[in-house]
Amino acid sequence: MPELPEVEALREFLDHHLTGRAVDRVLPLAVSVLKTYDPPLTALEGQPTGPVARHGKFLDLPIGTLHLVTHLARAGWLRWQDSLPAQPPRPGKGPLALRLALDDGSGFDLTEAGTQKRLAVYVVRDPQEVPGIARLGPDPLADGFDREAFAALLAGERRQIKGVLRDQSVIAGIGNAYSDEILHAARVSPFKLASSFDEEQVTHLYEAVRETLREAVERARGLGAGQLKAEKKSGLRVHGRDGEPCPVCGDTVRSVSFADSSLQYCPTCQTGGEPLADRRLSRLLK
Repeated sequence: MPELPEVEALREFLDHHLTGRAVDRVLPLAVSVLKTYDPPLTALEGQPTGPVARHGKFLDLPIGTLHLVTHLARAGWLRWQDSLPAQPPRPGKGPLALRLALDDGSGFDLTEAGTQKRLAVYVVRDPQEVPGIARLGPDPLADGFDREAFAALLAGERRQIKGVLRDQSVIAGIGNAYSDEILHAARVSPFKLASSFDEEQVTHLYEAVRETLREAVERARGLGAGQLKAEKKSGLRVHGRDGEPCPVCGDTVRSVSFADSSLQYCPTCQTGGEPLADRRLSRLLK
């Protein structure tokens, strides 16, 4: 799933390619992709594009007085083309979900792999009309997101820190991959209760959040949309690297599986050398 660093890189890429152009047409190609019907997609035709924004993992494309907002979900992606085919694609064929064409012949396709169709597109007058945006917590890279603001989010939070970091209503933009990376950088067990952090641990975790995301954004900056997936994977230290050596200590990276996802961690760096065999059985809070 694209997370804050990849979506921020897509925002910069689209901002460079879209701003100052006008929309020629928007073609919905999958029944499930469009989540709003008023205003219609046709209201975007002929309208100028404005500076692209990001809200957590949502991309916000101002078009005229409206906003085309998309969330790429787990298997969605954006594919840019400098010259779109003259022949419009056939609905329901392949992974294509939506095509946006600009007045100069360029544009992008939104695609989604797999059978779980969760990619979402909204046309709204205000981004806050999108339920997922209205529920978002603060952006962890915003100037006002300081250590005290982060500490306030953790205070009284009885859930495990891994789940808190992934909760978009608490902090916007962090998903499964970067929560693993942040906790590894902070040397914290993913099962540690958020409310159990002392002052020093809160500071250390806050710094890990900011530094991990900033470094990922910098690695992705300037890359084309087609290069971002590979860059994300190459920059991850523990996530998706079950069985590989930890780049910090050399211990074997281990995994804990859930119903529809998994987490990765280093026992030496994060859990005092002890493996987390199962989330329900583990009592490790170090």
